[in-house]
Amino acid sequence: MPLSTSFTKHTLQFTFRAGTSRGTLTEHNTYFLLLASGDTVGIGECAPLKGLSPDYRPDLEKKIQDVLSKIEGSPLPEDEEAISSFIDKHIPPNFPALRFGLETALRDLLYGGQHKIFPSVFQNNSFYPIPINGLVWMGDREFMKQQIDEKLAQGFNCIKLKIGAIDFATELSLLAYIREHYSAEEITIRVDANGAFSPEEAPAKLQQLAEYDLHSIEQPIASGQIEEMRQLCKVTPLPIALDEELIGVYDLTSKTELLDQIQPQYIILKPTLLGGLAATAQWIQLAEARSIDWWMTSALESNIGLNAIAQFAAYRQVTMPQGLGTGKLYHNNISSPLHIQQGNLHYLPDQPWDLSPIIL
Repeated sequence: MPLSTSFTKHTLQFTFRAGTSRGTLTEHNTYFLLLASGDTVGIGECAPLKGLSPDYRPDLEKKIQDVLSKIEGSPLPEDEEAISSFIDKHIPPNFPALRFGLETALRDLLYGGQHKIFPSVFQNNSFYPIPINGLVWMGDREFMKQQIDEKLAQGFNCIKLKIGAIDFATELSLLAYIREHYSAEEITIRVDANGAFSPEEAPAKLQQLAEYDLHSIEQPIASGQIEEMRQLCKVTPLPIALDEELIGVYDLTSKTELLDQIQPQYIILKPTLLGGLAATAQWIQLAEARSIDWWMTSALESNIGLNAIAQFAAYRQVTMPQGLGTGKLYHNNISSPLHIQQGNLHYLPDQPWDLSPIIL
C-alpha cells in the first residue's frame, strides 16, 4: 500500500541543567516522523543537536514537510537496501538527523510497526542486555561527585565524565576520588572534552589525565584540526576517540582519508549526527579494516531514537560499554520497554510503549 506521512514536534525537558563545554542544556526539540501503510505505522526520530547537527537550522520543519510531501503515496521500499536508496534519493547528506529519522521509520514500518528496527536481535521479545557507561555531566565539584557516587551505587563499572568547562584541577581531583576507591580493573573511566583543549595545551593535559588509568578521551581538541589531531594521536599517552571530527564527513573517500590521516585509537558513532544506520555501518567497516575500535552513543534522542540505536548495537553484538544511558534525562520522555539495570540497557517485553505524546 502507498505511504501516508505526518510528523509531530516534541520538546524534551531535561530533569536537570545538563552542562557541557558548549553550554548548558535544559530542553531539546525533536521531531517524530510517522509513516503509515494501511493500519501499520512506523515511527522515526529526527533530533538535531544545537551547535553540532548540520540540520539544526530554522528551515528544518519546512524540509521535513517537503520530504514527507514528496514521498507521500510512494510504495514502501521492499528491503533494507531499497530503504538506503530511497533515503539517498530524497534527503541530501547534510540533513543527517532527518536521514536517521526517515530510515528508522521506514525500517519500523517494513518490519511491522512494532518498534523492532532489527527484528533478528529479539529472542523471547527482548534483546541481550547491552553494557553502557554511566554519564557524569558537568557542574560544580559537588554536583559531579554526587553523580559519580550515584552511578557507582547503581552498578555501573564504566563511568564517563564530561570535562573541559570547569577548573581542570577540580576535574583531576574527581578522577583521583574515583581511583582512591576503585582500580582500573574495577571501574573503567572515560572522559569527554568536547574539543575544549587547545592543540598547544592538549599534550600536557593528556599526560596528567593518563596518570589516572583512563580508558580514553573523546575529542580532546576541536574538530577540523586534522594535522594537530594526527600528531596528538601519534604521541598520546591516553587513547583518543574521535567524535565531532566525524560530523559532516559524508562520502566514502572523505571517511577513508580522515581515518587514514588521523589514525585514532577509537571513533564514537552517533547515527543522528552521521546520517543514519547505514552511514554508521560504513564507518564501522572502515574502522575495523584499520584496527580502530568504536562504540555507539546516543545524541540525546528520546527513547524512540535510543531504541533504534540500541537495537543496532545489539545487532553488532557489542561487548564494550556503549553510550546509551540517556533514557532518564527527560521529564517527558516517551515511555518504553528500555530499562537500565546494573550498568546494562535492557528491553523488557512486559513494559509497554506509551505513544500518546506522538499519536494523538
